[in-house]
Parts: sequence; structure tokens; C-alpha cells
Amino acid sequence: MTMDPISVPRISRKKITYPLIPAFRRYLRIYEREIRLPVSYEELKYYDAVIPVYDKEGKDTLWQSVFYPQEAMNRIYRDLKRTYSILKAGGDFTAEEHLHIERVDYCSFGNSHPFRVKIVNDFNDVYDYFYIKVADASRIYGLELEHILSPYWINFFVDGNTLVEEHIAGVPGDQFIAHYLGRPEFNRNRIAKEFVKFNERCFVRLLGDMRSYNFVFDITPDFDDVQFRIRAIDFDQQFFEGRLLVYMPQSFPENRAFVELAATLLNPETIRQYQQEERALMARRIKVQRHRIKDLRDVIRTDEVSTAAKISQLGQELARHYDDPAFGRCTTMGQIIERSLKRLLVQSLVK
Repeated sequence: MTMDPISVPRISRKKITYPLIPAFRRYLRIYEREIRLPVSYEELKYYDAVIPVYDKEGKDTLWQSVFYPQEAMNRIYRDLKRTYSILKAGGDFTAEEHLHIERVDYCSFGNSHPFRVKIVNDFNDVYDYFYIKVADASRIYGLELEHILSPYWINFFVDGNTLVEEHIAGVPGDQFIAHYLGRPEFNRNRIAKEFVKFNERCFVRLLGDMRSYNFVFDITPDFDDVQFRIRAIDFDQQFFEGRLLVYMPQSFPENRAFVELAATLLNPETIRQYQQEERALMARRIKVQRHRIKDLRDVIRTDEVSTAAKISQLGQELARHYDDPAFGRCTTMGQIIERSLKRLLVQSLVK
């Protein structure tokens, strides 16, 4: 795969929200992802007033701060603090008296319609966020695959129709392009390298719609340079769409600055080296987590998280891309992702 710009992929205007099948809930309980939570998504919907949230430049963020009736607010805020304690402290509620909920925001834009909760430590004013969303099976498969196959562990819990996720900190990709990419102290080769590896990781595990505002940069000073890591923050488009380009971050015009950077600074041999490095790391993670990935595979193989037309299209396009007819015979997205990951393992054994 080169780093040349590709034609713009089409994405369904509205992705279907898929319920969790019983087999998936059993999997989540086994791996301690489904637990009883103090608050539900449905409860948070009963607010009675909103105001828009603007950024530092006065632009509308598409989020709205919500306000609850006084008789409900104290209970909801208490339950939100307990939910945060479960997410971050394993259910230790002793620090709750030093925390307060500063704001609850709601976003009607996108598929997941999330609530974002800002929680503050009274001792030092350090704040954190977490999110409460509808439990969509596609998104939760994406979170699990991110946890298993990427360099990053991720916290989330499910209870009924409610999904609670931790906040993933970093500079959004579009903001990185606008304010960081041109900084002379940053090694642009490292940025290009990380984008190539991120592109490969998304493509192999079929995580789609990674436009610049759907991933963040984690910037870490090192001994004599600055390291960059890219993390996905939106998992709604986990193996749903049928067009192959949707799973290549390089194909989106919003990412053109990164594509041009990689094409300018990295020769084809170096790009192939970075792609192979990322595939080798993913293969190792699969081997380490082989029992968990097998259990997840068994669930996905039987789950219908896309349409028959999209599954057929993606299978045929992957068959042509890899020159592997087995993709064209897949009848579920689970079979497609299984075939994609099997290729990683076979390649790692051959090498």
C-alpha cells in the first residue's frame, strides 16, 4: 500500500445502531466489561434546559450543556460520580467527597449521541471527562479490538443499553494540522511514520471513518526529540461500510496534510518497512491474547453488524486487494475480520 492520495470514500449518512446479541453479552461479562452501573443513558435524557458550548475562539462546538430539574440533579450527579469511580478506581468510592460534576454536555451530531461529563477534583482543580452513550454493538466491537490489537488499553463498561467510556486525551488531528504540524521543533519524519502505522492498523482491523477529527495525537517529549502516537477516538464505523477506502485514513481529504507529508518524506521502501512493523506488532498481540481474540471472533462470526450488500462489497474488494478469493466467500463481517487477522498470523509465521 502506498501513501498516495486516493479518491474520496463514501460513508452511509446514518449508520444503523445494532443491539448486543446474547453471545456478545456473555463475552462482555466473562471479560468484566458488562457490570451494573449507577446511571443509565436513558436517565440522562430527561434534562429540562440546554445552552450551547463554544470553544475558546467563540465557535459552536455542536455540544450543548444540559441542566436537570433540581429534584433530580443531586441524584444524577451522585450517580455520575460513582460511575466515574467504577471506571477509574475500580469502584472505590472513598474519594467521591472530593469530586464534583462541573458540567454535563450532550451532542446530537453523529451516531452515538453521547453525553460528556466533566468531573473536577476539589483539592487541585484537576479535571477529567468521561462519556455515556447508547450501547451500539459495532462501537463496542471497535473498542474491544482497539484494546486487544492497538498499543493502547482502553476502559469502558456496558450495562443494558448504556455504554460508559473513558476520555482519550490528545490533540485532535484537525487541530494538530492547524497548530502543530508546522512547528520547527517537531520531527516531521516521526509524524509521517506514525501516520503510516496508524493507517495500516486501521486497515487491517477494519476501523473506518478515521478523518482527522476522529483521532488524536499523543505528544510525548523524549530524551532528545518528541515522540508522536495517534489514537482513534471514534469507533462507530468498525467494519460496517462496504467500500474498502473507508478503512484507509489516507483516503480522506481531511488527512491530506499527513498523506502529503508521508509521500514527501518517506520513500516506498521505508513505508513498506513501517507497514510491516505494525503488522508484526499486531500479530504478536493476537498471539498473546489468542484466547480472548478467539472468543471475540466466535461472537462476531454469528453477529449481523452490517447489511448483506455491504458485506458482499467489502469481501469482493478485499479479495481483489489481497488477491485472496477467500474474502469473497465471506458472508458476515466477522468472517471478513477473521480472514484479515489470519493473514497477519500466517505472514508472521512465514517471516
